[in-house]
Amino acid sequence: MVATLKGRDVLRITDMSSEEISALLNLSAQLKAGTLNPSCKKVLGLLFYKASTRTRVSFTVAMYQLGGQVIDLNPSVTQVGRGEPLADTARVLDRYLDILAVRTFKQEDLEAFANYSRIPIINALTDLEHPCQILADLQTIQETFQTLRGINLTYVGDGNNVANSLLLGGALMGLNVRVASPANYQPDGEIVASAKAIGEKTGSKILITDDPVTAVKDSQVVYTDVWASMGQESLADARIPIFQPYQVNEQLMSHADKDAIILHCLPAHRGEEITDGAIEGVQSKVWEQAENRMHAQKALMVSLLGLI
Repeated sequence: MVATLKGRDVLRITDMSSEEISALLNLSAQLKAGTLNPSCKKVLGLLFYKASTRTRVSFTVAMYQLGGQVIDLNPSVTQVGRGEPLADTARVLDRYLDILAVRTFKQEDLEAFANYSRIPIINALTDLEHPCQILADLQTIQETFQTLRGINLTYVGDGNNVANSLLLGGALMGLNVRVASPANYQPDGEIVASAKAIGEKTGSKILITDDPVTAVKDSQVVYTDVWASMGQESLADARIPIFQPYQVNEQLMSHADKDAIILHCLPAHRGEEITDGAIEGVQSKVWEQAENRMHAQKALMVSLLGLI
């Protein structure tokens, strides 16, 4: 199935079918195990308008391991940071690069890059979605439970881009996705509706609530993220009292399945959205999850570039 992804863009997690995601996860597992070793002499561009550690490093190492090259197109040292029109940048990069990962604010800007480019464009995070993160999340869950279908996944905290993509990706793969957020901080309404529509076909059950205990009950996966995303730093202090009941801690985990795992896409603010005991405890799969960013993104690039 990964052959069907050759030359395509991945701007949203729903740009891939459940069958294609399943094939990607299997490919990622093979790459991680070393049973497949594709190689290439391709050039990946990274155009990041937002700060990044895991996404930048995992994409870079993945391409280097494939034998390719990486160009970091930092907006602060390129013309894109001085106001060059997006369409011009996209059309020029299209003639230099083989594949481009973009981390930006507006989903519309990402879509514009895709419209003006013939090379594959990957969403490395926008304010709306974070599909690459969800591929690594799904791989981590599948490694742990040997299945995805029927797993209860609860996301606790801000209904942000990660929550949006978890809803859609989880629904596609047959997980039951629950999101517990304060009333005014829940996921995008259109995305919730889309996830529910997908769930009607895949058997996935979607729940949006403001009650974290109800959401976590019998969950095999408990997931959280920072309470203030990039660009919202000025709101961080004001959000703490609002989100305090949504902290992932030992008390909340007592309501989850006894074999539940904890995920966090990082960076983590210990003592805010998660306790040190939770992220460092035996239930945490956070570091495996972070490692899987590299394997999942390698599989994605291999597929989009048609290397196998």
